[in-house]
Amino acid sequence: MTENIDVSNSDLDGILNPQDWSFPVPIKYGPGRLVEAGGHCIMMGVHNPLIVTDRGSHKLPFIGQLQNHLTNAGLTVGLYSDISPNPKDTEIGAGRAQFISGGHDAIIAIGGGSAMDGGKSICLTANNDIDLWAFEYEQKAPEINANQSFPKLITIPTTAGTGAETESTAMVTHVEKGMKFCVWHPELKPSLVLLDPELTIGLPANLTAWTGADAMTHAIEAYLVPGFNPLCDGLALEGLALVSKWLQISVNEPHNMKARGAMLVGSCLGGIAFLKGLGLVHAISHMVGAEFDTQHGLTNAVVLPVVLRFNLPGQELKVQRMAQAMGLEDTSTESFIRHIEGVLDDINIPNSLSDLDIPMASAQRLAEKSILDSAAQTNPRTATVPEISTLIEEAILKAR
Repeated sequence: MTENIDVSNSDLDGILNPQDWSFPVPIKYGPGRLVEAGGHCIMMGVHNPLIVTDRGSHKLPFIGQLQNHLTNAGLTVGLYSDISPNPKDTEIGAGRAQFISGGHDAIIAIGGGSAMDGGKSICLTANNDIDLWAFEYEQKAPEINANQSFPKLITIPTTAGTGAETESTAMVTHVEKGMKFCVWHPELKPSLVLLDPELTIGLPANLTAWTGADAMTHAIEAYLVPGFNPLCDGLALEGLALVSKWLQISVNEPHNMKARGAMLVGSCLGGIAFLKGLGLVHAISHMVGAEFDTQHGLTNAVVLPVVLRFNLPGQELKVQRMAQAMGLEDTSTESFIRHIEGVLDDINIPNSLSDLDIPMASAQRLAEKSILDSAAQTNPRTATVPEISTLIEEAILKAR
């Protein structure tokens, strides 16, 4: 790995103190702030929220803690936890049915990326009869009448990687098509984001690594998206700086609250940045996940070096700025890729998609699906189906 030099965000004296931010939505950051959830609901006029989480999280301590904080504030609470690692449209429909039957007035999405996507997708459809796929990102957004306004949405990420907490965009698997699509609506925004790094302390080392690599990928891909967007670019670079410094520390020192806090903030910044778009890493990963139910951050991490080798020629200035944000002395493209590969080695990311049981026979099929993904449309280099198929084959054989 290339030697790092110190960067400005290494001074994080305030990272353990409560912070309230208003951009791009209200964000309450700080260790221990989950306890405030009930009070915030009351201030927003919420009385009967539905907690939405994934199957892997519903028995974890933070769910019981959240339920207690809400009930202690006098709220009625429901729980829907039938969300897969790659949320399915059928699961969203079942969650909507529970929202309606329980007379709920808000959704609290808590957990990793799948919980965020599940909660937001249920929120899109909870108060209307519009089909979920009418909210597909590439289509014109449906008109929402005043009596169909979206429920209040509170997002509480428990992993430092998804970055999905500040927007309505959600990735959902279309079961019949075996493909992932992005759904959203511009009028749906989280009313509150709670960033509590204490909730990430119990995350196992492998999930810390996989979700952290996801955050790194978000920042890199968002920054490489063409077009003038200094807001997203600035957030991407700062998110990359935080993740670069603290990812390995959070994996190796799981109770380091400063590292956990820095990763959670870095992940959030990367998630805001990718409003600008993403790239082929995500386009490929979405379809691999839809078909083979792989963990999203892990899949991204495996595919990342292959796509970087395809995308970075001709992007030397952007590579230089990313390398500088990461504190690298050598800012060349070759050094940057070597450093990323070294990070992935250090956090024990597998070397190929074959390690995730992805067969070579799937490459062409996955490429044909990947090129239809919205993330493929914002990749910095135009790619054909044969080129994407070659990238997938390379990732299956040996990604790094």
